[in-house]
Amino acid sequence: MIFLFDDFGWQGPYTGQMKTVLARMAAGIPVIDLQHDAPAFRPQAAGCLLAALVPWLPAEAVMLAVVDPGVGTARRPCVVEADGRRFVGPDNGLFNRVVLQAGSARAWRIDWRPEQLSSSFHGRDLFAPVAAMLATGRSFDRSPMELWQPAGPIEPDLAEVIYIDGYGNAMTGLRAEAVPSKAVIRCGEQRFRHARTFGEVPPGEGFWYVNSLGRVELAVNQGSAAARYGLEVGVPVFIG
Repeated sequence: MIFLFDDFGWQGPYTGQMKTVLARMAAGIPVIDLQHDAPAFRPQAAGCLLAALVPWLPAEAVMLAVVDPGVGTARRPCVVEADGRRFVGPDNGLFNRVVLQAGSARAWRIDWRPEQLSSSFHGRDLFAPVAAMLATGRSFDRSPMELWQPAGPIEPDLAEVIYIDGYGNAMTGLRAEAVPSKAVIRCGEQRFRHARTFGEVPPGEGFWYVNSLGRVELAVNQGSAAARYGLEVGVPVFIG
């Protein structure tokens, strides 16, 4: 299976163009739209979200992941193999947390180039063909590499909002095991106490809970935490 994860949004031609390449080069391979509203222009936040989704992927999945504000620049295209799953996309921090949580991982720079490579859509022209070749067992030019590292160490947790869903719930990059249930989560001037689920607090009340991906999420029962508290991707959160 080939899974798609990107910040393109659900409208426009971009996802359709990538899927057209996959249909031509990997006919018969299922393509799953995992997420098209990953944190836009934020590879590390998107990478934290991607790492949370990985445990639900099949063991030999190919993930075509594109959150690539540096498209067309010197940043390297890469393939990462982590615990047997393979990831194709830009080397800009997007895959660092996937590697960090893996039992075994290795990475390659993509040296192969198509006959036509636009400067602004490597998802269609470079990454989709490579994902198709991986899924169908074809070889292509690549060489071993170490992933790019931002300044400072990469930690498993990212203490900020990484995603706002359609209900206005704000997922953070904090893993459940890093936050005691008695802890208070601070975000701006607001303090959130823990509840196991929505029905444990009155309608309209804010709280934090552990979501289905094992991440701390800020919510309002029958309301929008994002609208009420002005939350958006990148807003820092604090424990205690």
